[in-house]
Amino acid sequence: MHRSLDFADLLELIDERSAAFRAAIATTPDFDVPVPTCPGWTLLDLTHHIGQGRRAWAATVAAGPDAAGKSSPDGTAPGPEDRQLLLDWLSESTQRMLDALRVAGPDRGCWTWWGRSQTPQTCGAVARHQLHEVAVHTYDAQLAVGDPQPLPVDVALDGVEEFLFTVGTTTVPWPHEPAVVDYHADEGRSWRNWLSGDGARVARLDDPAAAGPADATARGSAHDLALSLYGRIPLDAVQLDGRREVFDQLMEWDPNE
Repeated sequence: MHRSLDFADLLELIDERSAAFRAAIATTPDFDVPVPTCPGWTLLDLTHHIGQGRRAWAATVAAGPDAAGKSSPDGTAPGPEDRQLLLDWLSESTQRMLDALRVAGPDRGCWTWWGRSQTPQTCGAVARHQLHEVAVHTYDAQLAVGDPQPLPVDVALDGVEEFLFTVGTTTVPWPHEPAVVDYHADEGRSWRNWLSGDGARVARLDDPAAAGPADATARGSAHDLALSLYGRIPLDAVQLDGRREVFDQLMEWDPNE
């Protein structure tokens, strides 16, 4: 059984995945190489996105719980293009965010974009989401340079859960026929998503056999489930059972529109 990640784990894994991202881009002879999983972006675009994004979240966390929106990072210019300067800038960007999160601690409030979801608006939740953003983008970078690596299992399992709770839940009414959707990771963790006129809510299933049948089910490795949820691999990369149209509806649904 894989353990749940605490705040210290999240910060350590953000640092580790960020180092893996830098290791991937350090191998490329050409930063203009396209990133297949981020259409229209080059590897340089992705790298600047990572650096600027971590600086923005560092500023947002440091602004405190009363901030009205996401803060701008110090300076608006993109990162450098020289290889070593870019790697150093990227490392500093990650460190700024980690330092801000450590100072704030996991329980302090923080502005986030996921106010309608089940995920709390805290610095701990920001750290959790940031881990999975950098983990998925590390996969993007590795794919671009021709050396994709599987997500670490603990990261992938937590990534499925974090995605379902943060992106997969809302108070906005589900616009289709109500449905119950289950996700089963081969590594032994399961979740259920209830979709109805009250919105969408998710819970981990400690005993899937006792939970009763679902209308639709997705089953696969944690790596494949996480990457399919993030749109990095086709949904058909995992085993789908039951009402397939529910997954198509979920992919098309944007409750923020």
